[in-house]
Amino acid sequence: MSALAISASSLSTSLARYWRSWGLWLLLLVAPIGARYMLRIDGGGVVIAIDGQLPEMTSAFLGVSLGIVVTTLLLPIGWLYLRSNTNRRQPWQVEETTAASRISIGLGRFAADCVVMLAMLAALTAAGWFLGWLILPWQDLNLAEITFALWLVAAPSLIGLCALRILFDARPLLRSGFGDFAYFVLWITSIAMPAAIAGKPASLGANMFDFAGFVTPLQYGAPGEAGDFAISIGGIQVEPGHVYLDVMAGLTSPGYIESRLLWIVIAVALVVVAGVIYKPHRAKRRSAGAAWLGAWLRPGAPPRAMISAPPARRALSGAFNLIVAEFRLIGAGRIFILLAAIIAIASYFVDFRSIASPAALLLLIFGLTAHAGRSEARHLLSLTRVAAFAPMQRRAAFVFAGSAWTTLLALPALARTPSFEVLSYAVGTGAVAAAVAALLAAISGSGFAPRLVLLILWYGYSSYSG
Repeated sequence: MSALAISASSLSTSLARYWRSWGLWLLLLVAPIGARYMLRIDGGGVVIAIDGQLPEMTSAFLGVSLGIVVTTLLLPIGWLYLRSNTNRRQPWQVEETTAASRISIGLGRFAADCVVMLAMLAALTAAGWFLGWLILPWQDLNLAEITFALWLVAAPSLIGLCALRILFDARPLLRSGFGDFAYFVLWITSIAMPAAIAGKPASLGANMFDFAGFVTPLQYGAPGEAGDFAISIGGIQVEPGHVYLDVMAGLTSPGYIESRLLWIVIAVALVVVAGVIYKPHRAKRRSAGAAWLGAWLRPGAPPRAMISAPPARRALSGAFNLIVAEFRLIGAGRIFILLAAIIAIASYFVDFRSIASPAALLLLIFGLTAHAGRSEARHLLSLTRVAAFAPMQRRAAFVFAGSAWTTLLALPALARTPSFEVLSYAVGTGAVAAAVAALLAAISGSGFAPRLVLLILWYGYSSYSG
């Protein structure tokens, strides 16, 4: 079988599964709805400002603005979809025993993912045309400029996202929750790295630091010398007045188009690398030291059952026992207990709001999402519905247990300085994180969606606390 035939088969199979998935149609609505509520021209929502003032709205600037919404805010949603859609489960038991090239299979799946992501971008393009018709004078409306600016900024980033998905599926460690955390770090880095080229002249080398692709169109076309103004993106207050921005000059500046095309080439190269380094789903042999360490980190075997023991009596406080059980399951594992102890001790010496609370919440995110994913598994719910406690009661106990964990980790800080503020942060952050984990795990049936969403919320919480 030729490599082209394998890629075509992988592409057609993946696309067929995508078309049968109802989640695809929700994805196609994400970008247009996000643009409608996040991109505002009156200074509200997500704004793009030059020295605190809004640029004049033109067709090219509208396209760049929509592209920035995609590359800075909607990439995590795209990652969530790619990692949790109908194609997340593949027949690797069959594929890994055949002679088919992993590179060819990966290229086919990569092409299918690109088709889906670019379909979302096409839906956003249509929404951008409609927005342009609403907010621009008809004589200034240029659909070609909107499309060119949007696709030049956003398409390479979405294609790179698809390549990362294939790369992360190639290695066992990156297939797990660690891969989600690694992507979160890469996403934050891609937003922060463009600061390195602020004020530098446009060139291919400088533009390669800008994976999101938004600095040069704003910097090159702005009035004055590069570096003499501040670019702000987000929910910020703006001053009256507008700044003229020659966006088309920035889009066609030296090295910009070449850098966007080069990012696409790098994405394809990452897929090829993923095929080369692909690790089959096999249990690997562990050294004696690694086996000992793994045994020590595991929760340990449960106590041996006593056959002659009398039947258990009905608990006097079943609800309290349920909360205790959820508390123990969230904190299962010696490594979790060890890290929790370190954070609790540190909370006595450091500022709780800015250091200890974000550290405790980050640790708890992984415990909450792991247990929520196990509890909300589709087939397990059929069994738990006939238990003494209904699933909604268990979810309520889960929220109480999450709040109890953050409160427990805050006790040393409260012992040093009794404060209602510290107590409210401890109780509130744990309850909110547990409620989000329970809700998203119940909707998605896994711990992936709540983990990614909570990591993004944690980044905002930790940044605000600083």
